[in-house]
Order: sequence, then C-alpha cells, then structure tokens
Amino acid sequence: MARVDVEDRRFDTPKGTRRSAPFRGSGDNDRFGRFTEWVARGMGTPGFLLGLSVFAITWMAWNAFAPEPLRFDSIAIGFTALTLVLSLQASYAAPLILLAQNRQDDRDRVQIEQDRQRAERGLADTEYLAREVVALRLAVRDLASKEFIRAELRAVLEELDRKDEEEREHAAS
Repeated sequence: MARVDVEDRRFDTPKGTRRSAPFRGSGDNDRFGRFTEWVARGMGTPGFLLGLSVFAITWMAWNAFAPEPLRFDSIAIGFTALTLVLSLQASYAAPLILLAQNRQDDRDRVQIEQDRQRAERGLADTEYLAREVVALRLAVRDLASKEFIRAELRAVLEELDRKDEEEREHAAS
C-alpha cells in the first residue's frame, strides 16, 4: 500500500503550491552547498575581517560613550550581548565552513579519480604504441635491404647472361 503524506491529504491547498520541508531531499542540497561555499569564501576575506572588526569596535564605542539611556550592552558586565552575538556567528560559521570543505573534498576526490583514469588511459595508449613500434621494427628487419635486392638481381642477371651465352654457343655449333 502506498504511503500518503499528511500534506497530500490536505484539500484546502492546491497541489502545485504545496511545499516540502527545506533541504529534505528536495534537490536544494546543491543550492545549500553553494550557499555554504559562498559564506566560507566570504568569511575568508580581508573585507569580512575588517567589517567584523568595525562592527565590534562600533558596538563597544557606542556602549561605552553613548548616553546612558541609549546603551544596550553594559561595559560593566563585559559587553555580554556582543560576546553572545559573536559566539552565535562563530557557532554558525564553523559548520558552514566544514560543509564547504567537505564539498571541496568531494570535488577533489572526483578530480583525482578522473586524473587517475586519464593517466591509466595514457599509460595503456603508450604501451600500445610501444608494442606497435616494436612490431614495425621487427617487420622492417624482415624486409630485404637494397644491397640484398641488388645482389640478387646481379646474380639473376649473371645467370641469364650465362644462359644466353650457352644458347649462343649451342646455336653456333
């Protein structure tokens, strides 16, 4: 019996507008992977580090020098809210960077396998060509050289000349 999802039993939502849970085998894994790589690339730039530094310095300066009613993070307790914000950023950054590294490792593994296959094909082609060259060398060695053919032709000509001479002598007698 076929399994029927809860969403499929809802009649108040048109079939084309139902949405599955994000990243649950919906084909968005690649989009999420590209997003993690984009985040990881962004966090590795001097611009990100400079922006984060400016953000933290601005936060601390505002909460240290702004009028008391406008401050939202007390310097007396060590900028607790800033610490929490930076911890939250770090807690999301680390897994995103690891996901991006895993995707890069997968791409590298595929590239290495393709390079290995290409190298095997190149080696097989080289071995085939080497065997063909050896076969050609052996075939050329079996061929008659010019000197051999000339010597054979001279021998045949001498024999023909001798036979002609014998026939003339035989006809003359």
